[in-house]
Parts: sequence; C-alpha cells; structure tokens
Amino acid sequence: MFFANQERFYPLWERAAARGLIVLFHTGMLGAGAGTPGGMGYKLKYTRPIPALDDVAADFPTLQIIGAHPSWPWQEESLAIARHKANFWIDLSGWAPKYFSSELVRYANSIIQDKVLFGSDWPVLAPERWLKEFAELPIKDDVRRKILRDNAMRLLGLSSAEGAS
Repeated sequence: MFFANQERFYPLWERAAARGLIVLFHTGMLGAGAGTPGGMGYKLKYTRPIPALDDVAADFPTLQIIGAHPSWPWQEESLAIARHKANFWIDLSGWAPKYFSSELVRYANSIIQDKVLFGSDWPVLAPERWLKEFAELPIKDDVRRKILRDNAMRLLGLSSAEGAS
C-alpha cells in the first residue's frame, strides 16, 4: 500500500536501475480481498498506473518496469505508458485471456507487441487454461511468439530472440 512515485522510494529505484534490475508492480484490481467487506483493507488507488508508474518510468529511464496484469479498470493507462515509455512493459498475468478487452488485444497485436509479456498467475489461473484461452485470441503468430517468449528473453537479456528455438 504505497505509491511508487513517492520520493522516499527513489533511492531504491535508482539502485535497482544502476544494477540492471527489473521491478514489477501490481496494477489494476486485486483478486485478494475481492468481494469481502472493505476488500480486506486493500486500496485500489495504489494499483493505478498513472501517475505513479508513469512518473517512475520517466524519472528512471534505464529502470525496466513491468506493470503486472492488464490493469483493469485502468487498462488504457498501462497501454499508454507502454506506448510512451520504452522502459515500461505489461504482463498479462492474473486475467483470463477470454476477458481481455478488444483494445488490449489490438495494442498487443500491433503498436506494443514488443512490450507485452506472458504470465498466468498460477495457482489461481493455471498456465494450461491461460494458454488455451490465449490460443483462441486473434493474435498474429509472430506476435504470439513475442508475447510467450521472445519479449521476456529480450527483457531478461537471456539471448537473441531471433536465434532461439
């Protein structure tokens, strides 16, 4: 329960960037506490991508940031940050692909195809279910490969995605 753009965290982001680390922030509605009285005390305001994550991405341009999950109900904010900031990525975990919005699919299939990462959110959402539903989306084959593997390999610096099999 904090905003990532609070100045007290800036030394941490600075150190993470200097070490080439990747930071991941939960975005959008939480499954934890959903439907319970008071949401178990969780406050959704901390999961909104703008301004907090956009500020951090701008202030630390070498820090690689992953906005975990499709960010509903602020999905457009994450899409905008991914489009605008080279160091911001979106992972698709925590959301069944059959519920992906047409806008998310359109962006992932086109202008942010190099910034989208696979994620299932196991054990809540099994990889088998996620992959089955993802296969049913109108995603281009070359983009599907990027989302499922190549983008993560590039982000993690594992090897050239071109030569991997």
